[in-house]
Amino acid sequence: RTYSAPASSESNDIVRIVEVGPRDGLQNEKGTIPLRTKIELIERLAETGLDTIEAGSFVSPKWVPQMANSSEILEHILKSPPASKSPIRYQFLLPNMKGMENFLSVYSSHQPATTGGSSAAPEIELSIFTAATESFTRANTNCSIAESLARFQPIIASAKQRSLPVRAYVSVALGCPYEGPDVDPQRVASLAVSLLEMGADDISVGDTTGMGTAPRTRALMRALHAAGVETQDLALHFHDTWGQALVNALVGLECGVRAFDGAVAGLGGCPFSPGATGNVATEDLVYLFESLGARTGVDLDKLAGVGEWVSGEVGRRNESRAGKATLAKLDRARK
Repeated sequence: RTYSAPASSESNDIVRIVEVGPRDGLQNEKGTIPLRTKIELIERLAETGLDTIEAGSFVSPKWVPQMANSSEILEHILKSPPASKSPIRYQFLLPNMKGMENFLSVYSSHQPATTGGSSAAPEIELSIFTAATESFTRANTNCSIAESLARFQPIIASAKQRSLPVRAYVSVALGCPYEGPDVDPQRVASLAVSLLEMGADDISVGDTTGMGTAPRTRALMRALHAAGVETQDLALHFHDTWGQALVNALVGLECGVRAFDGAVAGLGGCPFSPGATGNVATEDLVYLFESLGARTGVDLDKLAGVGEWVSGEVGRRNESRAGKATLAKLDRARK
């Protein structure tokens, strides 16, 4: 049976983009990126109409050196919220209670506040991560899947005490660098259910390796649906290693998902997934969804400019085809 999208409605036409460039997009860059550049990236993204930005990660600098200044980023966001037309939710990734303690040492001492003008008080969301295979979980977090779930319980409890929403990532849902492409969709669905039952507000299901194909994406959606996971509790997170990210995103859209992760300019890669390329470019997602009549609320012209700028800052090629085409169109219009 084909699992299709719900009947069209005004709310069904809205697609939410979660911008993961400042964290997932930058974490694997080899060269040290200055704090000022990271903050400027967030500030530029905030002006594009995006309403959710993954800003940093309270992981050990030993394992992910690029995220070592996430506390300064959080402090800046709380003290001087980036200018935006509407409130933006900023996400910070936590691997364990040590990360939670480091986060709280900053968060608890800085109450979110507006500074006047167009700045709006930011919302803060925490995110946690596990994976759909034991091999990847051990490589990524040095524990089993069951142990990772146990680690999340006090994090979620602490977050709920402070009315902070929690997002949960399930990595390698459509292929594992250690166990191959045939990840059991039932295991992914079971994990999603467990995380929701623990108190996670939504689940981002990730194709970390970019091995996913349209048929396997649809099979995964069927498994999630059969397990009782509602599409409003899901986001999909695709990498474009095999050039299938937009195809898989379209399958997810047809199956009723209305939240997708992307990284501006296709930034990214995974330090624990050898060979995986960047996230699907946010610009490409925006162009795809808008071309289908969906509304993202994102200014593609502005976003394309951010993508070109950050590519220059980190010294890598802009991987967004829609972004480069948009810039070329704008350049022709100026001549």
